[in-house]
Amino acid sequence: MALAVHKFKLKKEDTVQVIAGKDKGKRGRILKIDRARDRVIVEGVNIVKKAMKKRKQQDRGGIKEIEAAIHSSNLMIVCKKCGPVRIGYKIEGDKKVRVCRKCGEAL
Repeated sequence: MALAVHKFKLKKEDTVQVIAGKDKGKRGRILKIDRARDRVIVEGVNIVKKAMKKRKQQDRGGIKEIEAAIHSSNLMIVCKKCGPVRIGYKIEGDKKVRVCRKCGEAL
């Protein structure tokens, strides 16, 4: 069974805010997007402890803290003026540009 790839309004390097869950209110930059599973990895958000095996002689094994994926529905993009907002689109010339729904500024 093939997974459906969903359309995302969020992109890598966007600043987002968590709107639900244990990290509600935290902001961070998007590091990675998994379109097939609707999940996003955000810098400094949803930190989990993971047991890491020693791979090489100089590597250190043990328990490390890493960012786990968070569902895309729990995130909102952050506008520089307004804070967390929804995304709209405008056609400028021959380009489709993402804009803030509150102030209309390009994101």
